[in-house]
Amino acid sequence: MTISIWRYSHLLLAISSSLFITLASITGIILAFEPVSNQLETYAIHNLDNVSVATTITALQHTYKEVIELQVTNDNFVTASVITHMGDSETFYINPITGKKLGELKEKATLFKFATNLHRSLFLKSTGRFIVGIVSLLLFLLLFSGIILIAKRQGGVKRFFSNVVKENFLQYYHIQLGKLFFIPLAIITLTGIYLSIEKFSLLPNHQITHTTAFINNYTTKAPKDFPIFQQTTLSDVKSITFPFSKDVEDYFLVKLKNKELQIHQYAGEVLSSYEYPWVAITSYWSLLLHTGQGSILWAIVLGLACITLIFFMYSGFQMTLKRTKKQLILKNKFTKDEAEFIILVGSETGSTYRFAHLFFEALLSTKNKAFIAQLNDYNSFAVAKQLIVFTATYGDGDAPTNAKKFQELLASIPQQNSIKYSVIGFGSLMYPQYCKYAVDVENRLAQHPNFEAFMPLFKINNQSFTAFQSWANQWIAHTGIPLTIKQPKASIDLKKLRSFTVLKRSELNTDATFLIQLQPHKKQKFQSGDLLTFYPENDLIPRKYSIGKINNTIVLSIKRHEFGICSRYLSQQSTQDIVKAKIERNHEFHFPKYAKEIVMIANGTGIGPFLGMIDENKQRKKVHLFWGTRTKASTEIYKDILNEGLQNKQLTSLHIAYSQETGIKQYVQELIAVQAEKIASLLKNEGVIMICGSVAMQNQVLQTLEKITTMQLAQPLSDFEHAEQLKMDCY
Repeated sequence: MTISIWRYSHLLLAISSSLFITLASITGIILAFEPVSNQLETYAIHNLDNVSVATTITALQHTYKEVIELQVTNDNFVTASVITHMGDSETFYINPITGKKLGELKEKATLFKFATNLHRSLFLKSTGRFIVGIVSLLLFLLLFSGIILIAKRQGGVKRFFSNVVKENFLQYYHIQLGKLFFIPLAIITLTGIYLSIEKFSLLPNHQITHTTAFINNYTTKAPKDFPIFQQTTLSDVKSITFPFSKDVEDYFLVKLKNKELQIHQYAGEVLSSYEYPWVAITSYWSLLLHTGQGSILWAIVLGLACITLIFFMYSGFQMTLKRTKKQLILKNKFTKDEAEFIILVGSETGSTYRFAHLFFEALLSTKNKAFIAQLNDYNSFAVAKQLIVFTATYGDGDAPTNAKKFQELLASIPQQNSIKYSVIGFGSLMYPQYCKYAVDVENRLAQHPNFEAFMPLFKINNQSFTAFQSWANQWIAHTGIPLTIKQPKASIDLKKLRSFTVLKRSELNTDATFLIQLQPHKKQKFQSGDLLTFYPENDLIPRKYSIGKINNTIVLSIKRHEFGICSRYLSQQSTQDIVKAKIERNHEFHFPKYAKEIVMIANGTGIGPFLGMIDENKQRKKVHLFWGTRTKASTEIYKDILNEGLQNKQLTSLHIAYSQETGIKQYVQELIAVQAEKIASLLKNEGVIMICGSVAMQNQVLQTLEKITTMQLAQPLSDFEHAEQLKMDCY
């Protein structure tokens, strides 16, 4: 329940304060421009720490008949109140080195006055200030609960700053910006709370008192020779009030940022010093930090933080609505005691429901009786033959909120008949506890006397639809039930697709695989590892193929399937034919130029992007290709490219596993296991492993790599995923 408590608290705080936070954010954005515009004024002085008080006082006394007061504002403006030689009393901005007038005092702009009053008190005076103070407190609690949720989602405080799995735009940037702007937003809220408390006189009072020690015997000095004025720069000064008369009892009153001084006007000695208490100093810095006065950089940060707050409100509510919508789709045609197939779902954000529902709809479309529910709704099932569990893992191996009760219910509710089960785990390899909760569910079901495993645990990385389709195909093969999983159609304007000319197409090899080379009509930016997406007009479901870039052309490795609409279409293309498609950038699967050594692992047509990456290896880094294919005859269409890579030393070594060759049956993961020490050494020395091919191959290779890193390096594979030493593009 811990996660749900924090999440509901976070949501409740957001709902209760959203209007005021949005209003404060908008006015905060406006007010962030004020210190920026002030710093761009000609009378803003940016080197106050290089100007001594002695220099400025000397310049003023030389330029004007009498000096009454000198002030340094929070925006680094230096003002002087003087009496001119014409006898006029004036106050204006000055150059602190020459003492000359820079300009008349400017009033605060009307827009900034309006925004300030609205930001401080909502035009409600004391009541408004109280509301603003409460909202500042609520915002701090909102930030705190958000940080707790991020930490739990990332798998603990130690992994707080590790990479975020990108499920969708709003979720990704809600978390990333939360991590990036937590400190500025915490400063805004805490200083806002403090300033509100200060306005209501809830802080300890302090009275400035001086014990003046007058000097009877002294040597008269000019102010420029006073040690205190020579040693103090204007950056430390708030104001200096000059002596009212020439009487020895009158003195300079110097207000610094941390204390107040009385200076003998003739001797230059400190007559009295009063150190400001922590309350006064905190108030001063709270105002600066909350407003950004005097710093363009900090004002910009505050403005960006306010923009981020508005994004948080929008993205947070959007994610909540989507999550709620996803969790309300569970509509059953049959009861739990009528259904033969029971689908139970564990999902924290709602994403796993999408896959469970696709499978559920496919069962219903074939006239099978199916029932879908949350894992927390586990119960006895009168006639159930199969239980299919779709579950995500939250944070550090925890159960999703709607699955917290499952294991307890499983132990306490008896089943009347024997049920076969399958578990599909959803997670991310970036987390050490990848699909851990699915593993826990699998273990508990395996120990239950009324459950029998139907298929082994299947793990799906990063919500991959192709991986889900792979599992579904295996389930279909085991049951003989002809399900059709409907992939959502793409929303795309076919007129926006680009044209590509076919330069060359190989004949089909023994595996019905071929290479096709395409030339874009218009110049486009792409790299090996990017995707070329086709949209067959009769179904508009995207077909993606990994690009190999060779000599600025696109090379695709494709297997022709008997009923494959796109693969059959491409296998029939001839030289100079025109095809329509779209290039999609795939930045996470490009050749890692930063790596010292690279291992490429592929099976079947997954070799396609690696052909281009080998050609891209102009620096001749150490590149090792491990490839699994069916027979030696399968390599014919790739032989020329691979041999050229070896001859040019753009490919260091080539290891091929033949799964269907007579007398030699080997899989690519077995080649990896043989090279365990070299693989471990490569990872230890910041090398990169890239995997491309089928999901089934990927899972087998990952299991092998996990054993290698655990046994050889005493580290989980996820450590290398976080370090960007593991890149995958599997289907």
